[in-house]
Amino acid sequence: MRSSPAQLPEDRPAVLLETRNLKMARSAHAYVRGSTSKFYEWLQSAAGHALPAGPPIWICGDCHVGNLGPVASADGKIAIQIRDLDQTVIGNPAHDLIRLGLSLVMAARGSDLPGVTTARMLEQMMEGYDAALDDDLAENDLNDHRPESVRVVMREATSRSWKQLAKERIADARPTIPLGKRFWPLSPDERSAIETLFGTERLRRLATSLRSRDDDAVVEVRDAAYWMKGCSSLGRLRFAVLLAVGDKKGDGSLCLIDVKEAAQAAAPRYGKIKTPRDNAERVVEGARHLSPYLGGRMAAEHLLERSVFVRELLPQDLKLEIDRLTREEAMKAARFLASVVGKAHARQMDPPTRRKWRTEVNRNWSKRLDAPSWLWSSIVGLVASHEAAYLEHCRRYALETGTA
Repeated sequence: MRSSPAQLPEDRPAVLLETRNLKMARSAHAYVRGSTSKFYEWLQSAAGHALPAGPPIWICGDCHVGNLGPVASADGKIAIQIRDLDQTVIGNPAHDLIRLGLSLVMAARGSDLPGVTTARMLEQMMEGYDAALDDDLAENDLNDHRPESVRVVMREATSRSWKQLAKERIADARPTIPLGKRFWPLSPDERSAIETLFGTERLRRLATSLRSRDDDAVVEVRDAAYWMKGCSSLGRLRFAVLLAVGDKKGDGSLCLIDVKEAAQAAAPRYGKIKTPRDNAERVVEGARHLSPYLGGRMAAEHLLERSVFVRELLPQDLKLEIDRLTREEAMKAARFLASVVGKAHARQMDPPTRRKWRTEVNRNWSKRLDAPSWLWSSIVGLVASHEAAYLEHCRRYALETGTA
């Protein structure tokens, strides 16, 4: 593996914290994406207690818009699924609905859409979620409601190559990871630990799991770097590892691996249900239930005495961006994304449980708004709470950095 003369930042945690605060100060929508703990603080308050009690299933736990998008399976299929499971727990599925609703509402506010449109978005969201719980609903029925923003990203996902992935993720299609703003050099202990981890048979099998690779191929660490990425996860261990698989020369022999520390989830779980105590095992198990394409490509490991989960990044794995919305796109996005979450929930329930949850989730509908009052009141309260917290975050950031 390459030995770089570049230097580690003098205080890596401080740099990561400053970067995280900057990202969250950029917009109220960005603040919502990075403030999972604030979301659950509100839900644990008296205002957040009047929610329907859903069946104990795996939930995303951080179900904002940016955590959904195209995901590829090991055998080459592509679907819109949940793509970030750091917060996954066995908990109340209503939490995912509220988190998604809050994210959509903040995106609508950032797009200068009127409050009436926000209300109609929640109606469409509930229609999409309810339809996904229908025992007789076919997958094609959901795909018929894809908004144009989703169709565009799916077309992009199906045509992407390794070189495009490399240029996007590491800004270089050559078989090295360029050090700089996003990628930092490893300490000697980190370099040694990564070499040891990827020398195991478990990780070799993970790297050869795609259908185009030989099961007995040799796997070699070509390069690795500390990855300064994300928002809520900044401050935890995260590494990008470039592997060479087999003896082939060319793009097909390379793969980019994401190694990410798994921390304690902020999302509340049902206490009497047994879940993995190891955080990485929890993340992988949740992914297998909620996002089978992604879960089938993940492994739980330990690195430097930390619990980490490991996955290969594929060209087809993309983040769904809907920061700017028209009224029509807002309606379609709300319905479609809620149906994706609904399908992830529904596949874990037997028919009687699905029917019971449909009844429960639809209780307390307003005569004027075609969405349950518990959802509307929760999101109104959360928007007010997050707007105030966002402005306070910006004030502190400006004072600390001297930003005008």
